[in-house]
Amino acid sequence: MKRREFISLLAGAATVWPLAARAQRPARLPRIGIMSPGANTASTVFDMLAGFERGLRDLGYVEGQNVLIERRFADNNPGRLGELASALVGLKVDLIVAQSTAAARAAKAQTATIPIVAVGMADPVEDGLAATLARPGGNVTGTTFLGPELVGKRLQLLKDVVPNVSRVAALWHPHAYSERTMAGLTGGTDAAARALGLTLKYVPADSPDELAGAFEQLTTERPDALIVFPSVMLFGEYPRVAQFVAARRLPSMGAAREFADLGGLMSYGVNLPDLARQTAIYADRILKGASPAELPVQQPVKFEFVINLTAARQLDLTISRELLLVADEVIE
Repeated sequence: MKRREFISLLAGAATVWPLAARAQRPARLPRIGIMSPGANTASTVFDMLAGFERGLRDLGYVEGQNVLIERRFADNNPGRLGELASALVGLKVDLIVAQSTAAARAAKAQTATIPIVAVGMADPVEDGLAATLARPGGNVTGTTFLGPELVGKRLQLLKDVVPNVSRVAALWHPHAYSERTMAGLTGGTDAAARALGLTLKYVPADSPDELAGAFEQLTTERPDALIVFPSVMLFGEYPRVAQFVAARRLPSMGAAREFADLGGLMSYGVNLPDLARQTAIYADRILKGASPAELPVQQPVKFEFVINLTAARQLDLTISRELLLVADEVIE
């Protein structure tokens, strides 16, 4: 090749290479903000959010390569949720993933434009997050765990397993959801208890620090059984609650399978990590241009009934063959 031709080739390459380099530079990575009212030190809370991230990976997202994730935890201090939401809005995230109704409401109060996908809402319509389940109409969509609707079933199963039960304590987080949703939860529980001939006593705990007082009240009043209401805070405290009921030989029913896994007698409800994993599908669709206003709130179609047979034996309870057959899982 002649010198003049070689110089011309280099000049042409110098023009093309910068263009090629610019074309190969990655576009701005989408940024997802995750916020939870719980603590990242709570294994149950962490496992639930890990379900969402597994869902993202299943859809081809790899953190740091084609998506960025900002994680924020309120550490069971509901007053911090607004601060966390404001920080995520300030980061100009493309999507906020909110664990529970409380986090979704805090995020919605901070932005009407950034899409919000909520994991495990109780009643998004009553809580003012969606106009209807079919067409949310705003910037919030996601999944619901059907909180108020399942309480009666839990009490019925508790009575089936503990036939002589008459006095049931309900451990609840009074400010876990909006006043209307909490009224629905307690109203449904009261009605179910009356229909089953049960006397019900509510034992409140608004934070992990208040659990000790709740345990003291339960020790003093000695109910026949305990039902644990749904709440991210109580979900995160399942290990302590399960340890307490085992030490006091108290038959108990939780709202998620982790309660039975940790030693509680049984649980009935949606699989929360699976629900979070399902929510990732909506995150993907929104990042690709879908509007949350038009994505129906997803309701669970499968509920798990889990019995801890070891806990039953320690309580000298005999579980009928019929109940063992309908259980989704029996822990030996």
